[in-house]
Amino acid sequence: MQFARTLPKELVHRAAIAEVFLTDAERLGEDEMRLAAQLPRLHPFYDDVLGPRTHHDPLLVLEACRQGIFVVAHRYLDVPLGHKFLLRTVEYEVPEPAALVCDDTPTEAVIGVRVEHRIRDRSGVTGLRLRFTATIGARAALLARIGYSWMPPQVWSRLRAGQRHALGLSDRPVALPGRPLDPGRVGRRNRANAVITPPHTAHDGVRSARLVAETTHPTLYDHWVDHVPGMLELEAFRQLALTAAVVDGAVRAPTALPVRLRVRFRRFAEMDLPLECRTAPVVPGADIECTLRQAGALVADARIGFADRDPAVPAGVLACPAAHARV
Repeated sequence: MQFARTLPKELVHRAAIAEVFLTDAERLGEDEMRLAAQLPRLHPFYDDVLGPRTHHDPLLVLEACRQGIFVVAHRYLDVPLGHKFLLRTVEYEVPEPAALVCDDTPTEAVIGVRVEHRIRDRSGVTGLRLRFTATIGARAALLARIGYSWMPPQVWSRLRAGQRHALGLSDRPVALPGRPLDPGRVGRRNRANAVITPPHTAHDGVRSARLVAETTHPTLYDHWVDHVPGMLELEAFRQLALTAAVVDGAVRAPTALPVRLRVRFRRFAEMDLPLECRTAPVVPGADIECTLRQAGALVADARIGFADRDPAVPAGVLACPAAHARV
């Protein structure tokens, strides 16, 4: 597989070439494909970390996999480029965190893809569940599943207009303003990469914060969409759960790696209504439960687990709790 140039940005639904991580794709069989990805040496969002940047962010590798869902649909199932896509489910685990250790050269990853399930209606296939195995060198760096669906743009327009009308919203959303928390609390240097307001802790240990949708963000809003993007929702889960994990002693530092994640997207998140992120009380040794709620309805729910980057161990070794579930 080649790593000399990226795939066309339109194929992976990105506006900026710098945000395209996939470099090649090939079909191995009816249900099997392979992707190539080059991970940048220093990405302004995923690699914005306090202290030494020892490991690639698992969400960066997940983004490479997410770009693959479009390649599979457009290149191998002939879904038209103008169709709209919806994330349904995302789950991943990092089986060997040492595989994510980075050095002073761009990292080349090979991602195996398998179709696990096809969603069908009378018009044919309208969605997939894909299994991804991302390897760096000889090591498995990320195991993931992504479930998603697609629809023609005219169907999308009718759906979204009806949903927004039911909520009393205008045709074109305008994101609510919000002041994010100090980026250091979530292991970031750049305030633009903090996506939640300062969290509030209730007497029962439940933490809550509002998601801040900054539509000028060059990665999270690479191009205009009429809702809160799924990857921004994942980042809100990560940041709020991380603040809880640090305060309650589950991890030592806000630079801990998110090594497990499982999320189900229930409905669209509107950027012009308050979107509240909550975490359940932290239970020692367990992944942290999170929800996103808006207008009294559940938008998404997740479980996320962290592992500290341990500066006391040699490069390439990271203490990581055993995963609770294989994906």
